[in-house]
Amino acid sequence: MQGVSQTTAGAAGGPGSDIDLYSDALLADPYPAYRTLRDLGSAVYLDRVDAWFIGRFRDVRSALNDWQTFSSAKGIGLNPIINEAWDEALICQDPPVHTERRKVMTEVLSPVALKPLAETIDARAAQLADRLIATGEFDAVKDFAHDLPVGVVMDLIGWPEDVRPRLLELAEGSWNAAGPDNAKMRSGLTQLGEMMALITEIYDNDRILPGGFAAQLIGHAHAGHITRDTAIGMLAGYIVAAFETTISAMASGIWLFAENPGEWAKLKERPALATMAANEIVRIEAPLQNFSRWCTRDAEMSDGTVVPAGARVIVSYASANRDERQFSDPDRFIIDRKEKQNLGFGHGPHGCAGQGLARMELTAVFSALAARVDRFEITGAPERALNNIARAFRTLPARAVAS
Repeated sequence: MQGVSQTTAGAAGGPGSDIDLYSDALLADPYPAYRTLRDLGSAVYLDRVDAWFIGRFRDVRSALNDWQTFSSAKGIGLNPIINEAWDEALICQDPPVHTERRKVMTEVLSPVALKPLAETIDARAAQLADRLIATGEFDAVKDFAHDLPVGVVMDLIGWPEDVRPRLLELAEGSWNAAGPDNAKMRSGLTQLGEMMALITEIYDNDRILPGGFAAQLIGHAHAGHITRDTAIGMLAGYIVAAFETTISAMASGIWLFAENPGEWAKLKERPALATMAANEIVRIEAPLQNFSRWCTRDAEMSDGTVVPAGARVIVSYASANRDERQFSDPDRFIIDRKEKQNLGFGHGPHGCAGQGLARMELTAVFSALAARVDRFEITGAPERALNNIARAFRTLPARAVAS
């Protein structure tokens, strides 16, 4: 890992570091670097990306609540290309615009709206668990984590059958586009451009299946409540948020339970812990590690460090979720830990709109597996999908041993 240095960061000064969070080595294992940065201060200037890193739980939660100071309106990426391209995306809006547009999404993702899906998701989860037992060895990404997002959520949103494999493929790398200018970012921009072109073609040719989330969203556009560009931007949000993050969390769950058999035994003994287990998976392996914000005014952190107005900041959900100031044994996977709140689904106005659906899927699938599987084993070398923003496996060879 690169060294750290105390450097002067702009007129305000403050702790600084030359750590490169976006190198392949740190993307593969970012947590020691996060701890180093937390220990340096509540906010640390990263000279390699000209941005301040906020990684302590208290300060991250405060920043996520304070959209007036830590604004999303200039984008959540670390390069101007993505911030311009995503200017209509929901994650790049502040209230009151964000509030009004989010209503369109939350009306179809609320607990009441999702309740009728519970039986469908439970049945699909049971079939998946039976299939893994019958198969024995499987890839926890392709054979397991893809199942519910592809088999249920694609229908729920209403994507036409012929584009589903391509949408999933394009979603995988799109978060890379929000990183600093590096090879992964440029590759992500290409994928994102292809994804937006595909969504636009579907929208303009009215190829959305009737009755799904997408049809309702497009109805709002046709009624004049939102623009065509806004609708297309929000449809893109359905893809990267509803698929990639849930797939990441599901595969991480298999890995975590294989590595922590005592926690799997705990879940088998107490199936009601499944929802807490889902939260703990998202805490310790946050699918989205960091987003950036624009600091609109001088902002004093909890330790007195001042982030200057006009600075770009990196708000780290993943670092906050492993902050020893907030969590006991933060690097341990403990499904019934007493600290129940974490920031893996975000917080404040930009808290994940789809977190109810994600929890429903994770709870259903690990409940079904707990009733059937004695233990998981990792049967080959896992391969990480290195990404500027997301944390995920590309492949994860595993075995399910029947109870």
